[in-house]
Amino acid sequence: MIQRKKIILMAALGGAVIGAVASVLASHGLAEIDAFGADKALTAHYQYMAAMIGWVLFSIYWEIAAKSAAAAKSSESSGSRGVHVLLTNVALLLEIAPIRGLGRFMAVAPLIMTAGLAVEALGLLLAIWARRHLGRNWSGEITIKEDHQLIRSGPYKWLRHPIYTGLLTMYVGTAIVTGEWLALIGLMIAAFAYWRKIRLEEASLNVAFGTEYDAYRRGTWALVPGLF
Repeated sequence: MIQRKKIILMAALGGAVIGAVASVLASHGLAEIDAFGADKALTAHYQYMAAMIGWVLFSIYWEIAAKSAAAAKSSESSGSRGVHVLLTNVALLLEIAPIRGLGRFMAVAPLIMTAGLAVEALGLLLAIWARRHLGRNWSGEITIKEDHQLIRSGPYKWLRHPIYTGLLTMYVGTAIVTGEWLALIGLMIAAFAYWRKIRLEEASLNVAFGTEYDAYRRGTWALVPGLF
């Protein structure tokens, strides 16, 4: 419980820092270009609100599912976990903040926003599907559980990290919904966060399972079949 509070505090601190920087920049004249003004063209569409609801549903499901996880035998440090939580929360904040920011890479269009919402929904479904197959072996932090099993069912037949594939797909979908350059920056931060986590997690699993994990890794993809 204490560790979770520290992680939440770090995430909140990251958001506060971004807000403070935005205020300082605005006070030094950037407010004149209205970079931090509300993007009313975006918030006027239901797809934007639906995209945020998708992330809320994800958070609620993950909190409920976490209660069934097995006890950890070993885990990453709270500092390492905190770095990941901070990066992913900053990434999401950049994606969903309804401000003009750096402008748009894509015009506000209901059809495009609906397509982005569909991509986000597919990512959410993939993450939930993978989470159900992972069962008691799941953890938000990098851990080796008591009686840890190497899961190869469901999406784990083809992907070693399908939950991360689902989450990154959600980030992609949200970026399409908002169409902001800030959202693309957020997406890049999220991609870096999960690239970092995959490296650490695979090193941990390699120690735990040895040649069995090597064989599994040679026969699967990390995130995207045929690409990575």
